[in-house]
Amino acid sequence: MNDSDASWRPSANIDILRRRAALLTRIREFFAARNVLEVETPSLSRYTVTAPHLESFTALAPIPAGHDNLAAERFLQTSPEYAMKRLLVAGSGDIYQICRAFRAGEAGRLHNPEFTLLEWYRVEMSYRQLMHEVADLVLALLDDRGLDETPEFLSYRNAFVKFTELNPLQASVQELASCGARHGIVTASVVDARDTWLDLLMTHVIEPKLPRDRLVFIYDFPASQAALAELCKDAPQLAARFELYVNGVELANGFQELRDAAQQRRRFEIDQEYRREHDLSEVAVDEQLLAALQYGLPLVSGVALGIDRLVMLAAGKKSIAEVMAFSDERC
Repeated sequence: MNDSDASWRPSANIDILRRRAALLTRIREFFAARNVLEVETPSLSRYTVTAPHLESFTALAPIPAGHDNLAAERFLQTSPEYAMKRLLVAGSGDIYQICRAFRAGEAGRLHNPEFTLLEWYRVEMSYRQLMHEVADLVLALLDDRGLDETPEFLSYRNAFVKFTELNPLQASVQELASCGARHGIVTASVVDARDTWLDLLMTHVIEPKLPRDRLVFIYDFPASQAALAELCKDAPQLAARFELYVNGVELANGFQELRDAAQQRRRFEIDQEYRREHDLSEVAVDEQLLAALQYGLPLVSGVALGIDRLVMLAAGKKSIAEVMAFSDERC
C-alpha cells in the first residue's frame, strides 16, 4: 500500500500511547488512595489570565436568541486554576483535574499549543508539604528510570549563589547582565528588566547544571515572581512558590495560594499596566475569581504538572511530540 503522504499518522506510536494511558490510570489511583476528588471545569470561559507572558486562544461564537447575558468572545483556558479555586471556595475540599490546556505561541521540544495538565489542590497543606507529595507521585510514576529516591531541595537564592555566584535578591540588573554575558547569553535587544535576566540565568545557566539523577525542587522565588502565590510571612521578599525539575526539565510549578482578593486585584492591575506599556492586548480581569477570593479561599497549596513532559521522561523520549497522539504539526 502506498503511504507517500504519512502526515495522517499519529505523532506517537501505539505502544507509547498505551504507556501514557497506564500512567494516567496510576495517577488516578494515587489520588483515589488519598481521597482527593477528581473534578472537571470548562475549557472555555469569558475570562482568561492577565499574565503578560501567557497569551490565550480566543473563540468567537454567535449568541443564541434570548441569551444576551452570554459573551460572544470566550477564551480557551491556559490552566484550570481559576475555576478550581472557585470550587475550593465552594467547599470542594482536596481536588485534582487532568485536562487539556491551551497557550498561544508555544511550540518546541517541550511545548505544544494544546497540552495536558495535571493540577491539584490540597487544603490545609503548606507548599513545603506539597513538595513532598509531588515527589511521592513523580517517583512512583518514574520508578523504572533509576532516579535517586531522595529529592534535592534548593532555595532560589542558593541555586543562584551556587551556579552563578550572585545573590538574586540583591544583585543589580548590570551584575545580572554581566553574568549573562560571561555565560554566552546573547539577546536581540537591550534587556533592562530584572526578572527577565533572572529568568535567562535560570534557564541558560542554572537549569543545565541541576543534578540529573534525582528530583530537584527550587523554592522561595523572589516576590516579583509570585504570580498567584502568597508571600512568605517571615520573609515578604520571597514568594511561597516552587518548581520541580527532572533530568533538567521543568515538570511542575506550585504555590501556597494567594487568598487576599485585594492583593490579587492589585497584581492583575500590574499585569494590565505592563500589557499597556508593551503594546500587548488587554484582557478583562476575572471578577468571578476575585468574588470567590473575597468570599474566602481556605489555606491551600496547589501545583500544575505537565503530563506530556512526564510521559516523555517516563518513556525516555526527547520531545513531547513523541508522546502525544497528534502534536501541533499533525493537526
